[in-house]
Amino acid sequence: MSVRLPGRSGGLRRYEPRAEPLAPAAGAPLTSRTVFAAAHVVADPYADVSPDSPAAVDWDATLAFRRHLWSHGLGVAEAMDTAQRGMGLDWAGAAELVRRSAAEARAAGGRIACGVGTDQIGTGSLAEVRAAYEEQLALVEETGAQAVLMASRALAAAARGPEDYLDVYGHLLRQASRPVVLHWLGPMFDPALRGYWGSGDLDAATEVLLEVIAARPDKVDGVKVSLLDAGRETALRRGLPAGVRCYTGDDFHYPELIAGDERGFSHPLLGVFDPLAPLAARAVRVLDTGDVKGFRALLDPTVELSRHLFQEPTRFYKTGVVLLAWLAGHQTHFTMVGGLQSARSLPHLARAYELADGLGLFPDPALAEHRMKNLLALYGVDQ
Repeated sequence: MSVRLPGRSGGLRRYEPRAEPLAPAAGAPLTSRTVFAAAHVVADPYADVSPDSPAAVDWDATLAFRRHLWSHGLGVAEAMDTAQRGMGLDWAGAAELVRRSAAEARAAGGRIACGVGTDQIGTGSLAEVRAAYEEQLALVEETGAQAVLMASRALAAAARGPEDYLDVYGHLLRQASRPVVLHWLGPMFDPALRGYWGSGDLDAATEVLLEVIAARPDKVDGVKVSLLDAGRETALRRGLPAGVRCYTGDDFHYPELIAGDERGFSHPLLGVFDPLAPLAARAVRVLDTGDVKGFRALLDPTVELSRHLFQEPTRFYKTGVVLLAWLAGHQTHFTMVGGLQSARSLPHLARAYELADGLGLFPDPALAEHRMKNLLALYGVDQ
């Protein structure tokens, strides 16, 4: 059996898929790290919508995928950028997603944290930004989920300097009924967030973030860092107050950041753990035994796939994530809200398939091969 795939420099080549998948390995709860996978949403393929219509979500398939993540011991980071917040999923859809997923988490006994933002207003004054954050924070806390205060495009547009960030976040931390996760999402994920925390200088921005945390460390569970800069994340981690976690959102350097060093480590909150869930859970269970080398031996080989999925324009990584969910049998189609299944080229998708197959991520390699051939046929590639 083989598949004709488009090559990196044009033309077609033969690829022989892996015959056996990674063997499933359920086990004890994960203990050494708090692990979240930022989960994607499954679109309703039969909905008569356009790319700029409100999202049409297949709720059964979306919630089934969350149960898959929980079954491996991972927490779910819900309604964040992997779920296409601001890229196909509006606040109304996100609010419904939070309600449904939080209820499912309670029923399944799974851990869940949900994104809190300001996307219901687009742009606005600082007062409107605070009110939008408050509305979303109230909804998330009502569901019993942990809140993740996501970086806000509206705040980035309205703020005139660091003092505005200190004011808005200080207000929100006073409002929060339980510790929250702060989120620093770099402009490679969302260009509208350039200059977040009041400065384009990342050293100065880091100081503002640390000042926000230092004012109310009792209200901050941790900070998620998505800058794709391992050195900067490590320096920030070392500057956090005792008891405040660093959650890595670095999909390029996560094995070394999770493993850590003699001065600490990062907990994973990663979009790439959506397709990597079984393998990631196995690796963390090895780390739970103190076997850092064994952990790295399992997780280091996944970085090539992750770097491929998150290559520039990084914000379109969701397309590869959903492709792999379809090929793995977690959904019946390769359709995305906002029509983002078209956001990556065929050679990009083919390489994602090849790398994921090489890692044994497809429970049924024959199904993945069949579906990949169907996709290739749509582009005129005959087998």
